[in-house]
Amino acid sequence: MSEHHASVTVNAPVHQVYTLFTHFNDFPKFMSFVKEVTYYDDQRSHWVAHIVKDHEWDAVNEEWIPDRQVGWRSIRGLQNTGKVKFSPNGPNRTTIDVYINYLPPAGAVGEFADRLGIDSHFDAVLQQDLNNFARMVEQAPPGALDPMQSHYLFHSDSAVAQRRVTSQQQVSMHNDPMMQTETLEEREERIQHETLAQQQAAQERKAVQEQQISQQRQAAMQQEEILRRQAERDRQAALEQQAAQAANPPEEREPHPVYDTLGGRNAAMERTVLGDRDARVERFSNYQEGPMTARAPTQDQDAPTPVADIEIESPWSAVRQSKVPESEEEREES
Repeated sequence: MSEHHASVTVNAPVHQVYTLFTHFNDFPKFMSFVKEVTYYDDQRSHWVAHIVKDHEWDAVNEEWIPDRQVGWRSIRGLQNTGKVKFSPNGPNRTTIDVYINYLPPAGAVGEFADRLGIDSHFDAVLQQDLNNFARMVEQAPPGALDPMQSHYLFHSDSAVAQRRVTSQQQVSMHNDPMMQTETLEEREERIQHETLAQQQAAQERKAVQEQQISQQRQAAMQQEEILRRQAERDRQAALEQQAAQAANPPEEREPHPVYDTLGGRNAAMERTVLGDRDARVERFSNYQEGPMTARAPTQDQDAPTPVADIEIESPWSAVRQSKVPESEEEREES
């Protein structure tokens, strides 16, 4: 038994993907290797697929779970079983996993042919057709549940476009109301109308983007012009100020005894708004008359007497006047 697996993620809700996939009869319209899917009833179907050569089988449905899984088992023809799982991957994304097991025809000869490369060829074809299904869903209108509403049907690689479908498939499509000439013409007209509307919408978006870019460029040029004019005005004002200073030089003045000295921080610097004012403030009102005189305290009767004028007896004088004991008796008495 040969086992195969393919997977794809579709940008559509799981219910829409499940419903579109179960339209088996539409597979030849977008798949390349499925040449026929016709129904016996709601549980049995007939398949013809081209893998190196044509293979046919009748299948019966098994293990169907709405919006989650479909399965089948062949009851005649090529022995195979299959299962397709639908896993929601967010509100508008669905992952599809296809599992197919089949018994190669002609016994040992078929198994040998699989080893020569038919097996890998089937994997590639299965993945390609699964990708075609994803494109078919994504090119259908949002919420569409009928493959005939998709723009991707009958693309150049499909079995219908390549005229590889069986006569039974052609009869089935001829009896399908969606395949009638008038319906197909309406479908083609709708597709052209939608394509034209999409092109117009794209052109309108492009025009809006170009207009926005033009407005941004114009605003940038206006801002640049404003800055250029302001720079020119500033330059003219600076030139006029320089000319005025050259025509009226500042008068020389005598140095200030406090502000123009080197006695304090920034003392010899000009007064500025942000400068340090500590060295520019006269600490004594009569500092200019005499610094030492200004610092001398005023004579006040209530003022305390200077320490130098008070007779203070030294504590060491008592020590000097005391008599030092000469003998042990005197020391013991003391």
